[in-house]
This record gives sequence, C-alpha cells and structure tokens, in this order.
Amino acid sequence: MLCGVDQLLAGPLSTLRRRIRSSRVGLLTHAASIDRRGRPTRDVLEELGVSLRVLFAPEHGLEADAQAEVPVGSVDRTDGDASLPPVVSLYGKSREDLVPRPEHLAELDLLVIDLADVGTRYYTYVWTALLAARAARAANVHTVVLDRPNPISGDPATIEGAPQEPGFLSFVGLEPLPIRHALTLGEILAACFERDGHPLGAEGALSVAPVLGWERYRTALAWGRPFVMPSPNMPSLETALVYPGGCLVEGTNLSEGRGTTAPFQIVGAPFLDGPALAKSLTDAGVPGALVRPVTFRPTFEKHAGERCHGVMLHVSNPDLFRPVATYLSLIALARAQAPERFEFRTSPYEFETTIPAFDLLTGSAKAREALLAGAPPEEVVLAVAPVDGSWREQVFEAEARVARAASA
Repeated sequence: MLCGVDQLLAGPLSTLRRRIRSSRVGLLTHAASIDRRGRPTRDVLEELGVSLRVLFAPEHGLEADAQAEVPVGSVDRTDGDASLPPVVSLYGKSREDLVPRPEHLAELDLLVIDLADVGTRYYTYVWTALLAARAARAANVHTVVLDRPNPISGDPATIEGAPQEPGFLSFVGLEPLPIRHALTLGEILAACFERDGHPLGAEGALSVAPVLGWERYRTALAWGRPFVMPSPNMPSLETALVYPGGCLVEGTNLSEGRGTTAPFQIVGAPFLDGPALAKSLTDAGVPGALVRPVTFRPTFEKHAGERCHGVMLHVSNPDLFRPVATYLSLIALARAQAPERFEFRTSPYEFETTIPAFDLLTGSAKAREALLAGAPPEEVVLAVAPVDGSWREQVFEAEARVARAASA
C-alpha cells in the first residue's frame, strides 16, 4: 500500500513532483504524517528539493503532543532553527485561529495537506484541512491532499451515527456527516469541493494523490506499517476503533479514560458500580467486543486522582463491533445506575458556548433528552445510530470522485 506521500519520490506522480518542486509550498501536517520509511512528510518534500515557506499545524500541534482543546501557539521558526520555516498553528484561542489568514497564504502557489485521520466525524483534523483548503481557494492557491487510508476501514457497512441536524454544526462536525463515515480525508474534501461547485483536479481548486493498494474493507492491521498515534490519547488502532463511541463520553461527567493508558476503552466514575455496569452492558449485547469491570485512577482530566469504577472494552471483531451504539448503551446504563450523580458537560466545547457538548457530538438534542427522560438504552441508540442508506452509496462514489480529483 502506498499513501500519497509514498508516491512523491517514485511512481506515477511525476507531474505533481515537478509542480511541487517549482512552486512556493505551504504544508499542513503533523508528526503522524510519515512515509513508509518512517520519514515525516516535510522531510520527504525537502528531499525533493522543495523549500517550504510555511508549516501549518492542526489541533495537538505539529508534534501531536498537546492535549485536547489546549490552544497551541504559532512559532516563528521550528526548534529555533532559522533554516526551518515558521509554524502557524490552526488551533489557537479563538474560532478565528482555525483558519489560515490571507498573509499566511499570500506567498504560496500550493498548499499541501497530509494529516493522519481516524475515521470519525468529531476528530478535528478533517475540518482543519477543509477550512485551510477553502481559505487557499479564496486566495487562488491550489490545494493538494496527500491522502491516507481510513484506519478503521472504508467499509460502507460500518457507517454509524446519523449526520447532524440543522443548527448542530461545529468544529467537531463542520459539514453533515455520519459519526463513523468510512471515508478518507481526501474523499471528504473532494466531496465538499465538488458539491460547492469548485473544480477538482490538477487544474482545479483541489487535487488528491489517492492511496494505492488500499484494501478498503480492512483496518490498519492490513497495512503492513505501524499505526502512528496522531494525538496523545489515540495510542493504538483499538483506540481508534472504539473512538466513534468513546468520544461521546466527553459530553458527560464520566471519565473517558484520559489520564490512563487506555483512553476511550476505559469509562467510569467514582460513583459507579463497575461489575454491575459490565454485567448490564454485556446483557444488553455488545457484538464484537468483550466487556469487563475495571477500577482506575486518572492522572489528569475528569476525576483526576480519584478512584473510579467502570468498564473496559476490548474489540474482538472489528467487523461486528458498533462503537456508537455500544457507548450510547453504556452511557444510558451508567446514568440509570446513578441518575442523581450523572451530569452532562455544560462548559464550552470546541469553541461552542451555547450548545451542550453531547448534542454537538451526537448531532442533535434527541439522545440527551432521551437520557434525561430515563429512556432505555435501545431508545437512546435509535435517537442517534440509524443512518440513511444513501450515505453508503456515497462511499461507493468516493473513489470515482477522487479519481476526478487526481493530482496527476
């Protein structure tokens, strides 16, 4: 399998290679963007003889070491080395910091984007890429996406979690999209640009260097290369597999396992009964996963330093596992255990101050209202998990669309 960046030094992208070499280039990337030799994309471009004018970095920073929702500042030079380009953070203290400013793009001919995504709507890298590409188009700068496969597979049968309703778009979902979407970053950007009437391809507004040899129906286990953590709490493929459901816990006062060695796989709180929760979730049915009770003590974030009780999920069959339905059931059962202690997050979330985080993540108020009404798990799941079959058809169209957006 060859990602977009793997094809730059050899292979069919000779036209793109010449274009990059002769252009003033900005690169949106992070530490997880490496080629099959383990070299960062920025080093690959330098090996091609490209002199980068600016580096753009998404949430978690260029080195992917900042925690979630922590603003990252821009720096004039990386590592204090004057030979390296300035780094512009696209995740600062305000919503305005999410978009490259005109002066960042004024001296560029090309914006190259290479970001490792995890196949879930609320993972913010795809929206940073979309905002940057739109800003580049407005500045008459062509965008090239060096695409990467979806690590939790591009199988349309795995799509889960309805798209957001009107009024619930945010930086954890700028465009209506299923929670688990089975698409790549390049496929999403190409779909948005084509829908908005912007031409695709080398002579258009956006082009894509697609992945060659990707077995779409398989996970990252089939890649023959390591899963590189793209953010501090995404250490493994198993984390990515549970994340479409596990991230929903962020909208509650339950710990999603941040501050442990198994974020998103572990969920709990000081006021829960772990063995009882494990039994009730198992009895409700968790295809493709094993559930067991755990006791843990987070070192930071929610309930830091406190003894928490809850469950840990182990994915045994990725083809059967449905993370959104599983974690909605888990949350419903946890609330039923301690309704007087369970709470939804009310503090600002990803630059939104008026809509509860849980609603932004689920895409509507339906699931939160069902939980508050004491609805059983199956009713809570029905408020979010069903997806219209037309979205599966869009996955089949994605490869053809990317072919129209080919970089060379």
